[in-house]
Amino acid sequence: MQQSVHSSKPAQNGRTVSTGRRSKARYKILALLAIGTMINYLDRTVLGIAAPQLTKELGINAALMGLLFSVFSWSYVASQIPGGLFLDRFGSKLTYFLSMTFWSLCTLAQGLVSGIGGLFAFRLGLGVSEAPCFPTNSRVVATWFPQSERAMATGTYTVGEYIGLAFFSPFLFMLMGAFGWRSLFLVVGGVGIVFGVIWWMLYREPRDHPSANQEELDYIEAGGGLTHSNQSADAAAEPKKSGFQWGTIGKLLKHRQLTGICLGQFAGNSTLVFFLTWFPTYLATERHMAWLKIGFFAIMPFIAASIGVMFGGVFSDWLLRRGVSANVARKLPIIAGLLLASTIILANYVESNVVVIAILSVAFFAQGMAALGWTLVSDIAPEGLLGVTGGIFNFAANLAGIITPLVVGLIVAATGSFVGALVFIGVIALVGALSYIFIVGDIKRIVLVD
Repeated sequence: MQQSVHSSKPAQNGRTVSTGRRSKARYKILALLAIGTMINYLDRTVLGIAAPQLTKELGINAALMGLLFSVFSWSYVASQIPGGLFLDRFGSKLTYFLSMTFWSLCTLAQGLVSGIGGLFAFRLGLGVSEAPCFPTNSRVVATWFPQSERAMATGTYTVGEYIGLAFFSPFLFMLMGAFGWRSLFLVVGGVGIVFGVIWWMLYREPRDHPSANQEELDYIEAGGGLTHSNQSADAAAEPKKSGFQWGTIGKLLKHRQLTGICLGQFAGNSTLVFFLTWFPTYLATERHMAWLKIGFFAIMPFIAASIGVMFGGVFSDWLLRRGVSANVARKLPIIAGLLLASTIILANYVESNVVVIAILSVAFFAQGMAALGWTLVSDIAPEGLLGVTGGIFNFAANLAGIITPLVVGLIVAATGSFVGALVFIGVIALVGALSYIFIVGDIKRIVLVD
């Protein structure tokens, strides 16, 4: 039988070489990012699931519990720029392996503590360890994917944030009911350690990946990829210095592209943080729902957000492939998402709980659409400085994890209602949309001038 022109054969260097068909090794790498991101968000939010049992056993009051929730964001934000510097110095493979291993160890250790001091220390360590994750995600996408596929790739790994929370939370509640709150940390932390080993075994830079043929490499490079890739395994073993100086941060922030997307991502993350922290309390106190009903309804917005993330990425890449400029293709889904997220305010003016959940689901779907900021980081970061650019971006974005819960809490405490809190979230979303419209400007790679 005659061999197809699209068949593949092994090369002497171990790489699969196609005689016509482009390989799809980049999708294997994307699957690793999606699973890693899902584990990342489970690790940072499992404390909220364990809180009811944990507080009783350890005698922790509400004020101390609030401190435990917030300490993650403080250390996470403070470690963004150092994490980015580490990434630029040592590359994606080692950075992600160390990050996942140490954050998983911190999670597992929380299941072994005997008091507030241990929890505080390991939550602090969790924030530090998780800091390089999203800058690494962005670097890997910029390395492995052409520009026309980066929004899809970013949306695919980002959806892991929501899928883990939406679909694994019921399992975690059952696990806690059967084996106690400590089992949550032990299981989730153990899974992360195992996956860290899998990452180390499977991740390769494009030119070193055995499943990436020359056609795929050419396709990625023609679309602007491979920019942040080490040239070979030897280069990975002897990484080059990034040439970073602290003054570089100031130079980067002078460019409107970066300051604009930082403000926009802060706005989008404010909506996300509301759902991660105050949403169940809102349903219980403002809408007077029973806990069983909350467990059912709380899943719906997260499912909607998952769909929104994928829709935003696919829509952006679809526009780009049809010749629409990067300015429109990248910014339109984000602007539309932030504008639509502001409709969360409407929940203040309806009585039906079903309609409220529908409004909140639409708002969270829209927030998912707006979660494309990391794609823009890949597009605008100067060569050799994607890690620190991503660190600055994630620093600004995750200030929402500190500011938003505190502001919402102050509003609710002062007024006894979530009406003002939802207005705050809606207004911040509008500010983010205006930032993309008037501040960001052209989507182009920043060139730093000495």
